[in-house]
Amino acid sequence: MVILMKMVIVYVVCNMDKILLIVEELNTAQFFIAGLSEQGFEVIWAKSAKDGIAAMTQCEFVAVLFDLHLLQDKNKADSHEFWRSQLQDPQRAVAALAYSNSDQERLEALELGADMYLKRPFIIKELLLNIDAIHRRAERVDKARQSISSTISFDELHYTINTQQQTLVLTQTEFWLFKYLFERGGEVVTKEELQRKVLNKPLGRFDRNLDMHVSNTRRKLTQLSLPREWINTVRGQGYSFNPVINEP
Repeated sequence: MVILMKMVIVYVVCNMDKILLIVEELNTAQFFIAGLSEQGFEVIWAKSAKDGIAAMTQCEFVAVLFDLHLLQDKNKADSHEFWRSQLQDPQRAVAALAYSNSDQERLEALELGADMYLKRPFIIKELLLNIDAIHRRAERVDKARQSISSTISFDELHYTINTQQQTLVLTQTEFWLFKYLFERGGEVVTKEELQRKVLNKPLGRFDRNLDMHVSNTRRKLTQLSLPREWINTVRGQGYSFNPVINEP
């Protein structure tokens, strides 16, 4: 079943793999709806970022495809809300659909947080291969996180993190920062949320305190030969726990 969304989305039936399509152009929408439906996906079409955001709150999508110009500077409020919604499901693949096929546009899409940038003319097979690769990577990350979770413990009294071989001594702020990211299980956490939840104050325009605590924690991880990549920077969005495992 294919649902074409032309107004604000009120209700979406979640009964099969779905892909959310956020575009204005009818021809582009028809192309993806036809091609993806043939592959067994249900396509939800939203003609605006606001409609797409509404759909994301109601149902799980294996991927989101969006027209890049809908989330550029002229729509900053919608763009911010879109990425805030996207952070709730870090395993969801996000594809930016090219508007001009320029290198600058491609870089902008990746900086925004897109997993892939699809040039025109669009190729359904390329999209599906990228989605599959992203999901396989997410599964590997989840398995690695589960493996690491069994070897890490937190001492909230002494602000230390204990692994099988090492004890990482942190300041109180560094400890709660690391623990907060760890417990979010790889989900990207915005700087605003970390500043509010861990440092207990709003994020100022020129405030670098959070970045300083992240830098200090990474340095201490490196000193104990633990992966500094455990705290991952997601450009333009925030930080996440990245469960990489040191090679022996």
